[in-house]
Amino acid sequence: MLLQTAVSSASHPLSGTIAEWVWLLPVLPLAGFVINGLLSLNSAHFGPTDPTAAEHGHDSGATQPDRIVFVQGDPHITDTGSSGDDHHVAAKRHRWSGLVSVIGPGVLILSFFLALGIWQAMAGAQPTAPFIQTYFRWMPVGDLQINAAFQLDQLSMVMILVITGVGALIHVFSVGYMRDDPSYPRFFSYLNLFVFFMLVLVLGANYPVLFIGWEGVGLCSYLLIGFWFNDKANADAGKKAFIVNRIGDFGLLVAMFMLFANIGVLDFVGVSAKALDLGAGSALVTTICLFMFLGCTGKSAQIPLYIWLPDAMAGPTPVSALIHAATMVTAGVYLIARSAFLFSLSPAASLTVAVVGALTAIFAATIGLKQWDIKKVLAYSTISQLGYMFVGVGVGAYVSGMFHLVTHAFFKALLFLGAGSVIHAMHAAYHTTHSGEDAQDMRNMGGLKRYLPVTCVLMWIATLAISGIPPFSGFFSKDEILGAVFARAQGSTLASATWLGIPGSTLLYIIYGIGLAAALLTAIYMTRMMLYTFHGPVRTGSEEEKSLHEVPWIMTGPLVVLGFLAMFGGWLNLPEVVTDIIPLGPRELLAQWLDPVVGSATARITAGAGHVPAQTEEVLIGVAVLIAVAGIVFAMARLKPNRIPAKRDAVAEYGFEGVVANKYYVDEGIERAIVEPTYAVSRSFLWRFIDNGLIDGFFVNGSAALARGLGWAGSRLQTGNVGAYAWVLVIGVLVMLGAFTLR
Repeated sequence: MLLQTAVSSASHPLSGTIAEWVWLLPVLPLAGFVINGLLSLNSAHFGPTDPTAAEHGHDSGATQPDRIVFVQGDPHITDTGSSGDDHHVAAKRHRWSGLVSVIGPGVLILSFFLALGIWQAMAGAQPTAPFIQTYFRWMPVGDLQINAAFQLDQLSMVMILVITGVGALIHVFSVGYMRDDPSYPRFFSYLNLFVFFMLVLVLGANYPVLFIGWEGVGLCSYLLIGFWFNDKANADAGKKAFIVNRIGDFGLLVAMFMLFANIGVLDFVGVSAKALDLGAGSALVTTICLFMFLGCTGKSAQIPLYIWLPDAMAGPTPVSALIHAATMVTAGVYLIARSAFLFSLSPAASLTVAVVGALTAIFAATIGLKQWDIKKVLAYSTISQLGYMFVGVGVGAYVSGMFHLVTHAFFKALLFLGAGSVIHAMHAAYHTTHSGEDAQDMRNMGGLKRYLPVTCVLMWIATLAISGIPPFSGFFSKDEILGAVFARAQGSTLASATWLGIPGSTLLYIIYGIGLAAALLTAIYMTRMMLYTFHGPVRTGSEEEKSLHEVPWIMTGPLVVLGFLAMFGGWLNLPEVVTDIIPLGPRELLAQWLDPVVGSATARITAGAGHVPAQTEEVLIGVAVLIAVAGIVFAMARLKPNRIPAKRDAVAEYGFEGVVANKYYVDEGIERAIVEPTYAVSRSFLWRFIDNGLIDGFFVNGSAALARGLGWAGSRLQTGNVGAYAWVLVIGVLVMLGAFTLR
């Protein structure tokens, strides 16, 4: 074996176990990327590479359940152009689709089983120190010593299980959803590469290796969001995600530079050991943490860099599920939990994280109230739930933040894949009648519970989970975050600090109130989505209604597994107050598991103020449940699906509703305040004056004109007349003689 275990890990409890094969976790999806990529290139001349290049026509009869028909752009979104303009085409299945269907999900399933084996070894060994494998020296330059190394500990193990487990289910779902795409191998090669980079991110033993994965998932998001790049809107969405993330990545780079400049190390173990050298509460550690958080706001879509995530819906729905649930957007939360030894030293930076998270949670939740695209509702839901996670890690409840990350992966993957099943069924129905209606708009749905009963039940489970209804998973994780905020309002280092002149204790109570308000709005907009999608009359159309049906088993199977996890995933970290009343199982399993990694940082922030009295905690739980129930009841009483017109008959919202429906015109404001002025300066000054005028006109064309002029002058002297040459020679000789004799 070429790989060598680091000397520091030779006596580690995991040495000699299956954990030494941790390098194989990312290598498996990387192999899938290479094989599927080669299959895509090998068959470039055999299958249609563009949906519009396929043979036009329509399948006779009803669309088969496992067949997906395509339009230009998203194969599951009908073209909403001019009326009667039918862009449906009968797609020809890729020649290597069968092989890709095995390799694409297969490498993820193997990675997941390997992860289970490593987790079992860790559970048996119960290591208190990370297991580090160094493969080669990457940057040995003077004092800069960076190794290509992986670090396996309890925190990375949680992320590995989520990435490979939920990722494998999304890959299996993708087989049914994308099988008829002309670029099917290319899709799976990108999807496998995405998981590879995410595993590198969470396994990296130092910030530079983490940064490789960090940049890699940004690249893959660009490739997958703009997967159907023939549509300009899709290509623009991919570019938007890539550019916005580069802004945040600048912050992470600056944080790494500052760490090395001040303590001389960049590996997690070394930074943790020397973190106190930065000074607890100092301006230096606060600045480092704030720059690091800037990177998190970009990758995890927090204010102000959240604007790329709603547009990420341009990609295929399985991509949305992978990005929103198991991989990219959780990277920022993971980074703060991984860097807890830094953030726990800076109350100001931690409070900033909590404030931004709370504002993002409530802001995105308000936008979700008026979205009609089913995927856009879930997109803003993701932004809002990420805000909750940042509130958790911001107040030092790192276990609670990671707990919500895990449960969110379960119910959000279920919601997105369920939405994919709905879109799949809607598109197939519209295809049979050659309709050009929007298959993603909830105003064109309604009454789908009769035709997609399994999807309906499972999505209701996920809705109750995200709303915080017990005993579903989201109830436990969201309640833990809110309870932690309330508990830290007294006696913690955050409570005794100030933030922009506001006492930390007051600020934490405000954040707690914002969290409750966001929970109320979450219950409302999620219930609204379910009511308009599955209940009331069918607005799809009388002819289209005949073709509605449940999706095939390869798509419902992953939904069932995710439904089980969304229902019982909260048992991973049952609080003491619950187990004292109902003995559901072992208490606080996740907290005990993560304690070796984040326990000391948590204790530094709590300063002995870890829990509130049991009676108070019961009241807090009761309030949270009441808020969630009130939101659901309000939505059911207020919203009437039978009064909603189809999209073609709907009128535009106006007033404040119109402002919310248009997302507060943030994108338009950025377009006018930043994009258009930048474009104008680039066009009028940088292009016309600097590029065309100065560089091309003066330097390039000017030097060419000078050369031409000198050449012309020289050519005038070269006449070819021998007599003229003789006279010039005589005159030259006389001038030289005169110069030497006349002194």
